[in-house]
Amino acid sequence: MASLAAVRRVAAILVLTAGLAALVVGCGGSSSSSDPTSTSTSADYAGATANPAKPAPPLKLDNYNGNPVNIDQYRGKAVLVTFIYDHCPDICPLIVSNLHAAQNEMSAAERKQLQIIAVSVDPKGDTPQTVKKFLADHQMTGRMDYLIGSRKQLENVWVDWNIRQKNAPENNNPDVVEHSALIYGISASGKITTLYPANFKPEQIVHDVPKLASS
Repeated sequence: MASLAAVRRVAAILVLTAGLAALVVGCGGSSSSSDPTSTSTSADYAGATANPAKPAPPLKLDNYNGNPVNIDQYRGKAVLVTFIYDHCPDICPLIVSNLHAAQNEMSAAERKQLQIIAVSVDPKGDTPQTVKKFLADHQMTGRMDYLIGSRKQLENVWVDWNIRQKNAPENNNPDVVEHSALIYGISASGKITTLYPANFKPEQIVHDVPKLASS
């Protein structure tokens, strides 16, 4: 089994390979989101491709309903993993809105091939009640898993997935969180295969999900 340090290096290398390593957004303020036109793609996928694809890091947390979730339980499906918080004023709602739009463009069979996992970047602000409301407001109840936890639990996941997170009081709002906003595309075999910036297009997901689910 690969060491934790090795897994962390894999995640960092994959992000660099896709040219998206510096993707950190200050929700509620300016964004350093990459221009998708500068993102490398292949003929097979609409998203940026990890070359080579590598096993996804561990991801085991409880969702907002208190049910344990392990990314390994979704082997055989395409999995999209994103890192958000529920009171983000701009970037996070955009990500979720575009994921919702992508699901609406898929057939029922294609939707069954996909599992979306959101991981909190705000252990203090994301509570079962606020997450429940967020999902309802964005019509995503039952359409994505939203994982929460203590700061220690979440920090372990952030490190494994190479996610940067910090509160940004300089924005005159102590609730604002700056964080990496990369979306990882995981194949049915459990490998990080594609990557998407925060401002991805729904059609990229629609195109890639069947391919991820069959690889």
